[in-house]
Amino acid sequence: MKSIEFWKMSGSGNDFILIDNRDGKVTEKDMKPLVQKACRRRESVGADGVIFVTASDNHAFSWRYFNADGGEVEMCGNGSRCVARYAFLNGIAGSSMTFETLAGPVSAEVSGRLVKVLMPSPSDIRTDINLPFQPGWEGADFINTGVPHVVIRVQDLTGHPVIEQGRTIRYHSMFSPAGTNADFIVVRDTHHIEIRTYERGVEDETLACGTGAIASALIANIRGMASSPVSVSTKGGEDLKIYFDKEGNSFSKVWLEGTTSIVYKGKLSQEALV
Repeated sequence: MKSIEFWKMSGSGNDFILIDNRDGKVTEKDMKPLVQKACRRRESVGADGVIFVTASDNHAFSWRYFNADGGEVEMCGNGSRCVARYAFLNGIAGSSMTFETLAGPVSAEVSGRLVKVLMPSPSDIRTDINLPFQPGWEGADFINTGVPHVVIRVQDLTGHPVIEQGRTIRYHSMFSPAGTNADFIVVRDTHHIEIRTYERGVEDETLACGTGAIASALIANIRGMASSPVSVSTKGGEDLKIYFDKEGNSFSKVWLEGTTSIVYKGKLSQEALV
């Protein structure tokens, strides 16, 4: 494989490698091993995931999103914000766009570093799921916001064993075989939530998770504890803003907003992929 041009971008602490693959230079069989090798920290570029921009017959473009372990998933909220800005800056799409994902079409609006994306409507909402309660828990619920999330309300996030408990939830038989993400939240008031997230595929706590921020806001709303818009404070220090409409028990027009950063642009050499 020849050297591959890429951008490294961050969305609220989630970092991604973005590759324009509309010409098919990275083949289907090469995607997973490239992701696994390029995402290694210290040994290669290092990232939470890789985004391949691909051609679409129906929208501005399509994407293939892979977590660091090489597993392809349907959606990534912060990744979708980064790819929207990447597409705009590279002339692939205008400042308002719709692109194709495995979770369905996603619309985005780019305004400088600030990017707002219209996410797929949530599904499979389950309250009071049957997980063994751990110390510090106040409630456990489930929602799919493009990818699955268990949302645990806790008394205090400082020092909470997010990695240990998150890993147990991620591999719980209830969510087999795909697994789930695990979010631990504290609701500060009706418009402010704090969150820490264990992400499947990364298999660690991350600095932010867009779909997890949405999951926390919607679950808090279902519990009567939050209303739109909700600012979700991430471990990375940024507040993600969640907007949504609700009619009865159904959510619509779920928007995720936050800043993006271009970290650097470069070329992946063969030596980074061995």
